[in-house]
Amino acid sequence: MTTDNIQDRALNALRFLAVDAVQQANSGHPGLPMGAAAMAYTIWTRHLRHNPRNPHWADRDRFVLSGGHGSALLYALLHLTGYDLPLDEIKRFRQWGSLTPGHPEYGLTPGVEVTTGPLGQGFANGVGFAIAEAHLAATFNKNGHKIVDHYTYAIVTDGDLMEGVSAEAASLAGHLSLGKLIYLYDDNHISIEGSTDLAFTEDRAARFEAYGWHVQRVADGNDVEAIDVAIRAAKADPRPSIIMCRTIIGYGAPHKQNTSGAHGSPLGDEELAAAKENLGWPVEPRFYIPEDVLAFYREAVKRGEDAEKAWNTRFDAYRAEFADLAAEFERRMAGRLPDGWAENLPTFPPDAKGMATRAASGKVLNLLAGRIPELLGGSADLAPSTKTWLDGYDAFSKETPAGRNFHFGVREHAMGAIVNGMAVHGGLVPFGATFLVFSDYMRGALRVGALSHYPAIWVFTHDSIGVGEDGPTHQPVEHVAALRAIPGLTVIRPGDANETLAAWRLAIAHRDGPTALILTRQNLPTLDLLPSTFSLVGKGAYVLKDFGENPALILMASGSEVHLVLAAGERLAAEGVAVRVVSFPSWELFEKQEPAYRESVLPPQVGARLAVEAGIAQGWEKYVGTDGGVLSIEHYGASAPAKTLFEKYGFTVENVVAMARGLL
Repeated sequence: MTTDNIQDRALNALRFLAVDAVQQANSGHPGLPMGAAAMAYTIWTRHLRHNPRNPHWADRDRFVLSGGHGSALLYALLHLTGYDLPLDEIKRFRQWGSLTPGHPEYGLTPGVEVTTGPLGQGFANGVGFAIAEAHLAATFNKNGHKIVDHYTYAIVTDGDLMEGVSAEAASLAGHLSLGKLIYLYDDNHISIEGSTDLAFTEDRAARFEAYGWHVQRVADGNDVEAIDVAIRAAKADPRPSIIMCRTIIGYGAPHKQNTSGAHGSPLGDEELAAAKENLGWPVEPRFYIPEDVLAFYREAVKRGEDAEKAWNTRFDAYRAEFADLAAEFERRMAGRLPDGWAENLPTFPPDAKGMATRAASGKVLNLLAGRIPELLGGSADLAPSTKTWLDGYDAFSKETPAGRNFHFGVREHAMGAIVNGMAVHGGLVPFGATFLVFSDYMRGALRVGALSHYPAIWVFTHDSIGVGEDGPTHQPVEHVAALRAIPGLTVIRPGDANETLAAWRLAIAHRDGPTALILTRQNLPTLDLLPSTFSLVGKGAYVLKDFGENPALILMASGSEVHLVLAAGERLAAEGVAVRVVSFPSWELFEKQEPAYRESVLPPQVGARLAVEAGIAQGWEKYVGTDGGVLSIEHYGASAPAKTLFEKYGFTVENVVAMARGLL
């Protein structure tokens, strides 16, 4: 059958533009675009406030395709509504160098708000968006001036809801009553292996009601009017909303719809042709977009420009009454840090007893919080231990959304993805904290954040066997190496309080990707460091001390082991050995330096090198070379006082000296 109804033809244009892209690539997921088209259409043509000509407009609504495997649907929406995504890029779906990769990637394709595909990440990122909107609204909206007033919409899937990260995030979103969060659930009852009855049979509606969400059901996921009514009701409710739309995966494909065969493989030419005939769409040409349908979708450009102009008018009125706040809002949304935020920071005096780097971090964080009002964050129920509470500021809650402290609860994975969303939203410099050993629980979010250059800051404390009596379950011997293995994540393990101060400066200034600060539970001596420590830490590694000229041996370490190699260097120097001691807080920063600098720190002619780290040795071989060695821990720890563990495992001056002698 054919139809003259513009809405029906617009829906089919959306479906088949996506599915033609999948077919041409001979790769991809046609089922979601075909089944979820009506949900996407309703959001994008009736509710989403956005400007395709300015994808970065501060007060736009955000849209997240959490089921990122259906990326062809998002790309079709972006092209049709007028974003800078030409049809040729749709035709190059999943090809080398295209703007239409297999899963949406933030920073690559105009209009893509977050990287999605690892299921549940987008769901939790959206919670971060809603938190950011609520906080900024509470901070800047004044006396009837609503300059921050936008929604976050998402299409979420069975797979998203199965993943634990979404359960963590949904629980927190309900607790916080994030009413600007509206999710449409593509409830098609099909996953890759078959029916969701195989593994996913709980009452999802009851589950979200228990989380404190507003839950609605739409019996026919192709019913645009019913979806529209549900979205309007969601906007009127103060709770986060989920609209359960009963859809048909691969809708319209006569032999594959409602089967797992429509999920992750192209339909094939015959089935694609049959689907087009079934829905009254021309079989040829591929990538067909009727002119009136394109004109209908492109109305989004004028609507968006008008919406932004209206907002600009409101903002001008706001500026006239609140000039300082308006300037502050513009600064934050532009990603500029406050002038002078890093000037005249007090340093820590030399102290043999010193302090734990987690304690130094807490002092620095609180100092910087007074200088950087957008700096905010929290921990996974560990603020007293991670030292990440901002003194004098409220906790973020339904009642106090301007609060800067976050109780994420024992939800590391959701914390990771939520902080990623907060970082991407704009206007905030967010951090999240937990024990280093629990970075495992948030690795999915860490990886996506690194891949996507999200400028989040991670505070990981209790960084080694120094955890002590809690034992091997809490002693992260392999975790620093695991984090260093993530491309794009800058890992900094400072060796004392002043290196910690420098590390925080670097983390806040680094807006092109995430930073992980690795901090101790146990006290470390505050060293009598060089005045240029701040800049030297930024180089990743530097000469802490040369004992004699023309060193015959290089000792290197990061974190709590720096003072150990320094003491060993003094002992060897007393024996007449020329020793260089290198503090090595960040491999990633060191690798960014010019070869000449790297060689000035680690002269290639000095082959006798010993690295010391209270974790596995993996990766240090790059810096010690074939003639060097590593004092490390290649096994799990034990439950005992930290001092005992360091002695039992050979992290003593005597053992470092003995190993060093063996290299000469």
